[in-house]
Amino acid sequence: MRTFIKIFILLFCVSTYAQTTVKGNVTDDSGQPLPGANVIVVGTTTGTVTDFDGNFTLTVNQDPPFSIQISSVGFESSTQEVTSNNQTINVVLKEGNELDEVVISASRTPERIFESPVTVERFGLKEIKNTASADFYDGLENLKGVDINTNSLTFKSINTRGFATFANNRFMQLVDGMDNSTPALNFPIGNLVGMIETDVQSVELLPGASSALYGANAFNGILFMRSKNPFDHAGISAYYKQGITSQEAAGDNNYTDFGIRMAHKFSNKFAAKVNFAYLKGTDWAATSEVDKTVVGGTRASNVNYDGINVYGDEVATNIRAASGGLGIIPDVVVSRTGYNERDLTDYNAESVKADWGLYFRPWENDFEISYQGKVGTGTTIYQGTNRYSIANFRQQQHKLELKNDNFFLRGYVVSDNAGDSYDMVFTGININRAWKSDEQWFGEYINTYAGATLGGATDEQAHALARAQADTGRYEPGSPEFIAAFNRSVNDPNLSTGSKFQDESKYYHADANYNFSHLVDFADIQVGGSYRKYKLNSSGTIYTDYDGTIDYSEFGIYTQIQKSLELNNDMELKLTGSARYDKSEFFDGFVSPRISAGLTLNKNHNLRASVQTGFRNPTTQDLFIGLDAGRAILVGAAPENLDRYSRSYQISGAGQQLGVPAVVNQTGAAAYNNSYTASSALALAETGDPSVLEVANPSLVKPEQITTGEVGYRGKFEKITVDFSAYYNSYKDFISQEVVVSPLYGTAGDGSLSIAALANGDSQAYSTYTNSEAKVNSYGASVSVSTKVFGNFDLSGSYTYAKLDFDQEKYPDFTTNFNTPEHKFKASFGNTELFKNFGFNIAYRFSDDYFWEATFGNGVVPEFHVVDAQINLKVPSLKSTFKAGATNLLGDEYFTAFGTGFIGSQYYVSWTINNL
Repeated sequence: MRTFIKIFILLFCVSTYAQTTVKGNVTDDSGQPLPGANVIVVGTTTGTVTDFDGNFTLTVNQDPPFSIQISSVGFESSTQEVTSNNQTINVVLKEGNELDEVVISASRTPERIFESPVTVERFGLKEIKNTASADFYDGLENLKGVDINTNSLTFKSINTRGFATFANNRFMQLVDGMDNSTPALNFPIGNLVGMIETDVQSVELLPGASSALYGANAFNGILFMRSKNPFDHAGISAYYKQGITSQEAAGDNNYTDFGIRMAHKFSNKFAAKVNFAYLKGTDWAATSEVDKTVVGGTRASNVNYDGINVYGDEVATNIRAASGGLGIIPDVVVSRTGYNERDLTDYNAESVKADWGLYFRPWENDFEISYQGKVGTGTTIYQGTNRYSIANFRQQQHKLELKNDNFFLRGYVVSDNAGDSYDMVFTGININRAWKSDEQWFGEYINTYAGATLGGATDEQAHALARAQADTGRYEPGSPEFIAAFNRSVNDPNLSTGSKFQDESKYYHADANYNFSHLVDFADIQVGGSYRKYKLNSSGTIYTDYDGTIDYSEFGIYTQIQKSLELNNDMELKLTGSARYDKSEFFDGFVSPRISAGLTLNKNHNLRASVQTGFRNPTTQDLFIGLDAGRAILVGAAPENLDRYSRSYQISGAGQQLGVPAVVNQTGAAAYNNSYTASSALALAETGDPSVLEVANPSLVKPEQITTGEVGYRGKFEKITVDFSAYYNSYKDFISQEVVVSPLYGTAGDGSLSIAALANGDSQAYSTYTNSEAKVNSYGASVSVSTKVFGNFDLSGSYTYAKLDFDQEKYPDFTTNFNTPEHKFKASFGNTELFKNFGFNIAYRFSDDYFWEATFGNGVVPEFHVVDAQINLKVPSLKSTFKAGATNLLGDEYFTAFGTGFIGSQYYVSWTINNL
């Protein structure tokens, strides 16, 4: 490795002529060295960082006297005077509190959390080091007000203030300014192809709407992850974690995670870095056989059984209608026999990611030109309308950026490739169909049932005999026939015969921002804008891009004015006003303003209030999806999309007797202009009363709007810090999916023919994308308290309350997907220096029970209590930290969303080397 670095030094090093050398050591107020502390010449970007022992050597092309500033996250900065060459400076940094830490996200300019005009959470180097979670991303769930919904071991979805599914397109995730959302899915997929732990500089989180500065997707919160710049953090660091995951359903399985970061500052003009990480484990197995349709139902007791994690049993039909109306056949729906999820995936969880960066400062000042590239591949499980095995999924990001302290201009591209991903529900369906067609299976079932009934069998016995006969010869999991059918299905993107998830979409994005604070004295003024172009390319497997890519674009511009007024020696008022205009080519433009005020009293207390509006454009899926998900067909609401999705249907014998052709073609437009509500169609089936039917005909989707008010308080009382916030959100044109049923003949509301179509089973269910006429509101509050106890022990706790205000009974077909507990409590207790070089941390989380609703299924998520813990030992002679930890230490398995696997425990040991 040293040879490698020397070669790069010879190739890229720019000679400098040192005039002054400064050496020193940086420690905290307990005498412990502070590795990674920044040492910067005041007024320049020239500097270095301390090594593992807190030592530094700074050589500059500048004569004394000059000043250097020493800073480290979580500590108060110190400025020291350099008066001579070869001077030695030893500095003790006083530990600050979390309110003193600097954030950038709240106002797009550096400011202390204490003075931020809105609620902001921060997760820095200290928190990463002390987290009891298995990695830094998992540790974010200990932040106040944050929900992490666990899709799988390697895919976790972050959310704040409710309204979450795993397809969380209300939440934005930025990595070094780049949107981490996948082009195909239109939402972040956790940290599967994201940040590498040793390269994380800081994580900031803005809960709630931030459209005024960040645009359409910044609707329900933003996560900002910033990496380390090699000019400031050079050297080699690495980590290795080894452990097990333990789950009742999957047993004990090995877990491995390692990563390495290499960075070098070749000169004051050029620096570079490269990162690599690999993770492999076994996913949380989803094995629930609970019946979705009947409480307590089983395969044996319910002929229309639909198991939560059983696939293929979604295919069902009314056997009397399928028999042509024979009276001996009961008027019931029967489903095919499905396969358990564990037979359709190996639960492999894997992540491989790498990134690199080249940084150039041509004038050795704050002006920097950089290129960053990121690539990742992984295998995980995603739960949307169905359950998907995301196998060998790949995503790339490439960014060019020019910036200094006053501006940035960046452009980047994000592209994905679905790899070997597949839909597990359709895999089960099509393995069944490869063995025996639906028509043959139900035909055998009906004939056997009729024969058994005529032979004197009871209804229960006749159904059992009918299923046994129809299932004769069924492919058994693991058999050569099953494996061959499985392989054919997962390599076939046609959902009528296969289940392959195919996509190679991308989007191009440009951002710019200029801060006029160095030119204007009376206020801090910023202006900026962004542009994005989508290029959807699923070859017709997700979107209706059958004949080529779907391209569309959107843009936005914004400005912000910030002014601080010193009212007296003990009181300062900070006013912020911002507004943004956004325009999608499909919708009218929208202006998002934000006004906030922060009042600082006695330098230790801050009161804040803000009002803002926000919006979000319908996503790519809301507009252009065309996907048969089995239970319903998902059809996007872009006007030109409706007729692009079409399908031919075989009409029942009863329907043909009414003069309807044997085959009817229907387009997606029927969902929006010829449909009944799903609840009323179900009521018709149960009662036979046509008067219960309600015409749906949902309107085409348009942008959703939000108005939010927020108040907050931050305060310091000697060793105690308090951070409180409360909010109220009011939504207009709330975007959600509405399930409707469209008759294959007749007109909804005609009183005769369309009713006959529903009665004959000649109908199609659609999941439409529309806006609610209902008022949707939510409100909540969070408070956190942290302090030092027993000397130098850290103790903190937070409570979060969240409440939905929506009349579900009045709008039974409209789901909000609020999906968050009403009450959450979190606490941590630890000591970074229990004794010399030894520390520990314990984290506790409580979640109230809540109702989860999503297209895959609805159900109650029971309350849970989770304890994570870790101990760590620093070995300065090895420049290393050793850690042993456990998540879900109590072993009480739980889940955060209906349909996922139960979350077990993780036990691990890790070794981190910081050779900075």
